[in-house]
Amino acid sequence: MAQIETELQLLKTEVNNMWTLVTSQMNNARLAFMNFDKDLAREVASKEKRVNGTELKIDRDCENIFALFCPVAIDLRFLLAVLKINSNLERIGDIAEGIAKYIISAEGPFKEGLLKATHTTDMYEESVKILQDTQTAFENEDTILARSVFKKDEFLDNINVNANKSLEKYLKDHPEDLDQALWILSIIRKLERVGDQSKNIAEEIIFYLEAKVLKHKSKHS
Repeated sequence: MAQIETELQLLKTEVNNMWTLVTSQMNNARLAFMNFDKDLAREVASKEKRVNGTELKIDRDCENIFALFCPVAIDLRFLLAVLKINSNLERIGDIAEGIAKYIISAEGPFKEGLLKATHTTDMYEESVKILQDTQTAFENEDTILARSVFKKDEFLDNINVNANKSLEKYLKDHPEDLDQALWILSIIRKLERVGDQSKNIAEEIIFYLEAKVLKHKSKHS
């Protein structure tokens, strides 16, 4: 095996480890949210430095491979994709930390009726699943699975778009839950961004495997 192939394989392992860490952060923040577990939320917040450190190492390793091997073709596309995937994963890590901080600051568990009315629980579960799907697509070089993320992201978008109306309707009957409603709206906005970041990642997977740039491409082109 050529030295560049060894280095790229090691890099892919690093990226997968980053993915697993960020997915764990999202899932633990979800459990903290559902169970109102402040200790678990604090654990998520404390691990954010590890996410940031891993992002920086992957960036440095990419730079070293560029400098030492001058990659071309699919190797070059892989490195360019990894740089962008790495950045998107770090942003998802930030989102998990942000949700954890909400739990730490909140006075009590979120009302079950509020979660049901806004579909927040469904949205959170789907956002974690989308993140897992992108990792599987990356590991298996599966562009079909990567493309399925676009449709799944629409599910998150729809909940986000309808959030204001859902909350308005709920608050007419439960005006005392205004503070919680504002927290939930912020969490919904964050989860919608997880979908956006995952969609960006899916585009990068397709780019490096098929040499197709999907970003900014018209739906009708």
